Amino acid sequence: MRILLISPKSSVWNSRKHIHMGLGYLAGALLAAGYEDVNLFDAEVEDEPLAEHLARERYDIVGISSPTPLIYEAWEAAAQAKEHARAAGRDTITILGGPHLTLMPDESIQRDEVDLVVRGEAEGTIVEIVREIEQRVTSDEWQVDEGKQQAYPDSLLAACSLQSILGLSWKDGSGQVVHNPDRPLRKDVGNIPWPAYHLFKIERYTNLQPITDGLDPNARAYTLVTSRGCPYQCIYCSKPITGHTWRARTPEDVVAEWRFLVQEMGATEIGITDDVWNLNLDRAKEICRLLITEGLTHVPWVTVHGMRADHTDPELFQLMKQAGCRRVGFGVESGNQAVLDAIKKQQTLDDVRNAFKSAKAAGLQTMGFFIFGLPADTEETMEDTIRFSLELDPDMANFMIAAPYPGTELWEIARRDGRLFSMDWRDYAIHDEKARYELPSLPPELVERKWHEANRRFYLRPRQLWRKAVNPDTWRRLPEYVSNAGRLFLGGKSHPV
Repeated sequence: MRILLISPKSSVWNSRKHIHMGLGYLAGALLAAGYEDVNLFDAEVEDEPLAEHLARERYDIVGISSPTPLIYEAWEAAAQAKEHARAAGRDTITILGGPHLTLMPDESIQRDEVDLVVRGEAEGTIVEIVREIEQRVTSDEWQVDEGKQQAYPDSLLAACSLQSILGLSWKDGSGQVVHNPDRPLRKDVGNIPWPAYHLFKIERYTNLQPITDGLDPNARAYTLVTSRGCPYQCIYCSKPITGHTWRARTPEDVVAEWRFLVQEMGATEIGITDDVWNLNLDRAKEICRLLITEGLTHVPWVTVHGMRADHTDPELFQLMKQAGCRRVGFGVESGNQAVLDAIKKQQTLDDVRNAFKSAKAAGLQTMGFFIFGLPADTEETMEDTIRFSLELDPDMANFMIAAPYPGTELWEIARRDGRLFSMDWRDYAIHDEKARYELPSLPPELVERKWHEANRRFYLRPRQLWRKAVNPDTWRRLPEYVSNAGRLFLGGKSHPV
């Protein structure tokens, strides 16, 4: 049984240049279960369009992962899989999963090109689905002679026992949508098979933090997950798959995978992609100590997502530096304490100040994430955020406009108290320069103006211009920087009237 796992190409944000860990984990789970013919197609780095690949290769099952802004591309990929299979006198079973499918399964399962939808963490679900399909295909009833047309999914799936597969949405024989009970989150994330790193065209992944920087253009840039989930419930954050619990791998297990990436896979750069890898301060320090003890400090690493500023101390950053860390990022969000409290961030401005101070003292590059247009924002609070970014003076500042993702409290606030500008999911890319909603006290023109102003005031300072000028990466990516300059620095009316 041939299986293809797809990540669609983005048309709504700058290209992601690190591997798709979700597909990597799914492939790893399938390989560990004995399914050897598993393939990955990451459209961001492939040489050929997906349609050409599907026209040339035959697959029995095609799985497609999608965040909210890429759901249209996911549907198109499923339709292409169906079209090319049927043109060859056969068919393929299409399975969609990922954050958006977990939040809104009905939207996709009702589409003709989608056979199954997986909700939540999918490693166990995908293996059970493939096992059930394989049993039906290889039984006498469904065995297909060489050269004859394969059984079509509507009849094949009707013969499958799908009711017992947790986390699965499907259509019964009458076309009725069935949502099986949710699959409980796996408590022991240490026993999940490692991602199938060898299936990625790793030489094509050269940037662990899109939009903000590009490190070694010839890097073999791997990412690594040391924990899943986050117990905090910030109103803007969507965690449909990993949930509000924090489940951590042991330091020994993390470093074993780290060693594998360095020694077996030739990693020259590693990014930690946890929601909050340093929730347990002692555990974070122990990971660093083990990296030092095992001599794995020569490969630079970064925290791709923002660390919790309130779970740090000077010793952690000193250990991170000794362990080879190059850059740390923090989810600052706002420079106004009342806004932080309103969005349930549960951190103080002094927490952030202390974290930046300690990280810089350790010799680490710093990065801050800031959000404009939160429900409690006003012109004054957004001005506070700009001033706070200048006070912190990170090496990089990532300014974003709040995006009300389905399933978040922000989504409910925007729908209840204001007006959403669009239900086109392409408009929910986090790095767009346009407001997605308005509230009575928060006009979109104001949010967009302060966002542009933040970029200008931060990046057009002599200090920042000098940093860029002496960074060789600036000159490698000069055309990209030039093309982004207008979007970042120049205001314009991009929201609906």
